Amino acid sequence: MTLPPSTQPHDTAPTVPADVVVVGSLNMDLVVRTPRLPQPGETLTGHGFTTTAGGKGANQAVALARLGTATAMVGCVGDDDYGHALRDGLEREGIHCQGIRRCGEQPTGVAVIQVDDDSRNSIVVTPGSNGELTPADVEGCDALLASARLVICQLETPLATVRHALERARHHGCLTLLNAAPAMSLPRDLLALVDWLVVNESEAAALSGQTVTHPDEAARAVQCLRKAGCRQVLITLGAQGVVAAVDDRLHHYAARPVTAMDTTAAGDTFVGAFAAALSRGEGIEAAIRYGQAAAAIAVTRAGAQASIPRHDEILPPAHS
Repeated sequence: MTLPPSTQPHDTAPTVPADVVVVGSLNMDLVVRTPRLPQPGETLTGHGFTTTAGGKGANQAVALARLGTATAMVGCVGDDDYGHALRDGLEREGIHCQGIRRCGEQPTGVAVIQVDDDSRNSIVVTPGSNGELTPADVEGCDALLASARLVICQLETPLATVRHALERARHHGCLTLLNAAPAMSLPRDLLALVDWLVVNESEAAALSGQTVTHPDEAARAVQCLRKAGCRQVLITLGAQGVVAAVDDRLHHYAARPVTAMDTTAAGDTFVGAFAAALSRGEGIEAAIRYGQAAAAIAVTRAGAQASIPRHDEILPPAHS
């Protein structure tokens, strides 16, 4: 007998362990290209529309998988066409998807994205089924977390679920990475569960209470967030690079100069590539550089997951 989708249990425990488990969101992205971002109350005529797979959690999982990391996803989709398409797409990438639950009570999450001719974007997310991901879902994938080296979370799913995932990861001795997006304030006891905090300017400002617009301000925010309990903090500044504390010293890593086309998944690509490098034992600085190289490629392409590069695009084959 098959249970209704909203109560369908996770599949049996995985037979192949994952190096990295991503607990997070899956969205279908509805992307409109516009000459510029509209003002409130203004109607513009766009010049392009696409429907592409997205969601911060799923984007990061795809980046990991394309960069050669054994990856599993824990999330929740609706029992609808978008949900089936998103899970099928992740499976084609080689991502372990037994931790993705179907929810019959909410539709799959959707993001409406406007991208202007200067490659700036504005995004409105309707969480849908992402809001139904519960601590019980994490418990159902506990064996999966126990097999991992690193567990990654974002903030597009309920905070109680994020906390539980970080707690279970710590219980199993896994490293934890929190991409604290979208921007919001977080309690110190949750930040204390984070080994790697990765945030952009607005997210760093929301967490630290400080203005973050350039590397010097980012450096002060890094110090503030480490005092709040995070072990390591990386602040991504787009074209201004990355500011991070490495070996208790602050460093600024300049960005690669590129002509950007679409920055939609740049941050997720950085997170996935950074985590992929860490999971295979590379040092912090090498992992940051690898993340920057991957993101630099992603911004030159349109779409979220469609823009994410593969490892051989970042580093040439060994025999070449």
